[in-house]
Amino acid sequence: MGLPGRIIWRDSRGTPRFSSIVTRDVTERAAYVECLSGPPIPMHRLVYLQIDRTTRGQDFLPASLRQGKVLSAVCRIGPVSNVTGLPDGYALRLLVDAAGHAGVGAPDSAAFSGVSLALPA
Repeated sequence: MGLPGRIIWRDSRGTPRFSSIVTRDVTERAAYVECLSGPPIPMHRLVYLQIDRTTRGQDFLPASLRQGKVLSAVCRIGPVSNVTGLPDGYALRLLVDAAGHAGVGAPDSAAFSGVSLALPA
């Protein structure tokens, strides 16, 4: 598919992090993305996946990704590149409801207490 976008998350210190990505495979509930820049993302980290505004209108793109950012969880980390020392890509589980609407907040769980995923204004 190859659509440009970015992943946004907060590291363990609460500092916002960004990575430029290109999508490789996208479905209603999951995406595999190749990171072009940015630090490695830990397994199970909650992230926001956002497709570039200029390419969001593609018909084959799930409705949740056409609306803007989608709360997602890193569920698999690709092999590490010998050149960069970073993973080649990440499998993301899109946290959308059964109707395909994007999740707008973090799940209410003790595992995420004290963690804010709010994007900078």
